[in-house]
Amino acid sequence: MSDVMEHRVRLTEQEAQLNLRTVLELCAAGEVRCSEKTGRPSAATMHAVGSRLVNGDFYVSESIAAFAWPLLLQAGGLARIDGGRLRLTPKGRAALSAPAAEVIRALWQRWLTHAVIDEFSRIEEIKGQRSKNVLSAAKPRRQIVARALANCPPNEWIGVDGLFTTMRRGNLSPTIARNDMALWKLYLEDPQYGSLGYDGYHRWELLEGRYTLAVLFEYAGTLGLVDLEYVHPAGERDDFRDNWGADDLDALSRYDGLQAVRLNALSCFALGMVDSYQPTAVADQARVLKVLPNLDVVVTGSLAPGDELLLSAFAERTADRVWTVSAASLLVAVDSGRDLTEFTGFLVRRAEHELPGALEVLLAEVTRRAGELTDLGHARVIECADSALATLIARDRGTRSLCRLIGERHLIVPLDAELKFRAALRKLGYVMPAS
Repeated sequence: MSDVMEHRVRLTEQEAQLNLRTVLELCAAGEVRCSEKTGRPSAATMHAVGSRLVNGDFYVSESIAAFAWPLLLQAGGLARIDGGRLRLTPKGRAALSAPAAEVIRALWQRWLTHAVIDEFSRIEEIKGQRSKNVLSAAKPRRQIVARALANCPPNEWIGVDGLFTTMRRGNLSPTIARNDMALWKLYLEDPQYGSLGYDGYHRWELLEGRYTLAVLFEYAGTLGLVDLEYVHPAGERDDFRDNWGADDLDALSRYDGLQAVRLNALSCFALGMVDSYQPTAVADQARVLKVLPNLDVVVTGSLAPGDELLLSAFAERTADRVWTVSAASLLVAVDSGRDLTEFTGFLVRRAEHELPGALEVLLAEVTRRAGELTDLGHARVIECADSALATLIARDRGTRSLCRLIGERHLIVPLDAELKFRAALRKLGYVMPAS
C-alpha cells in the first residue's frame, strides 16, 4: 500500500478517542520511547504507534498522528520521559478510565501553552530556523490558530485557502519571523540564493500558512478536533515554486495535501463552544468477550487496539484471541499501578454474559492482598554503636516520635522527618554524620 494521489476524508472524532486509549496503554506498557533531550518519539515508536491507530496514520509512509500523540501526552502532563521511555504519571493513569472527550479537551488546552516543540520545526525544507532570534514565540502562534479554528462554523467544511483568507482579514496571523531581518536567515536549499528575505519570496502561505497547516493536521486532526479532507502532499501547492531551491521539492511540507477541515461535536466541546459533549456517533461497545469459568477471556468479535492492550495489562495472551487471567497476571498489573476496578468495569461492559464466580473470587482475593501492604515512603536506616544507645534514642522525648527501633541496634527515620531528627539528636548530645 502506498500514498497515491487519492482523495481522502477522515472523520476523526471517534477514532481520536479510541487512539487516546491506545497510546495511553502503550505508555503504561513501556512501549513508547522518546528522546530525553528533545522529547520527540523515536522512529521505532512512531512505527509502533502508527500500526495500532484506528484506521492507521493519515499517510502510510509519513508519521503525523504517531508523531503528535507522544508530544501531546507530555504537554498534557499525562506522561513523562523516564530512562528514555514515556511513563504514565498519576494523572495519566487516571486518564485511562476518564471520559476520553474530557481528556482530549484538557490536552488541547494544555498543549496550547505547554507544547514540547515548536510546530514550525516540522517544516524541515525551510532552513535556518535554529539561528538565534529568528522565530517568534510559538505559544502566541498556537493560540492565534486556536482562535481562528474556534471562529469556524461547526459542521461545515472550510477550505484551507479560505481559512487563510479569513485569518488574514481578521488579524489572526501567526507571524513566524521575529522581524524583517530574521526573514533573511530563513531559506530554501541555499542561505544566500534561497533566502526568504527577498521581496515576494516570503509569502504568507509559505510561513504562516504552513504553520497553520501543521497545527490543524498534526495536532487538531490527531486529537479529533477537526475532520480532514486531504490528498498526498506532492504537487498539491505551488505557492513556493518561484523560490530559488524549490525545483527539486515535491512539496514544501508534509501537510501540503490538507485541503479542508470541519469542526465536529468534539471540537465544539474542546474549543469551549458548548458546555457538554454530545457525540456525533456512539463508539462501538459491542459485547465481544466471553469470560470462561477457567478464567480464559475469549474475543469473539472485533476489538480496538487499546482494548487489546488493556487485556494484556491484566491477563496473559495465550492464543491469537485468548487471554488467561491469573493471580500472577493481576498482581503484575497492580504492581505497575493499574486499578483492578478498571479491568472489572471493562469486562462487565464488554462480556456477553455475567462474569463467572471464579473470576470474582480471584479478583476479591487479589484486591485483599493488594491492600495488606502499605508503602510508607522512603526512610533512612541508622546503625548505632550498641543496643543501649539505640534504645536511648528511640525512647527519648525529643526523638521518639521521629524514629523507630528496628532490631537491637538500628533506627529508621522517615526522610521528611530527618531534619527534625538531626536537631533533636544534637540536643541529646549526639550527631549523625552528613550522608
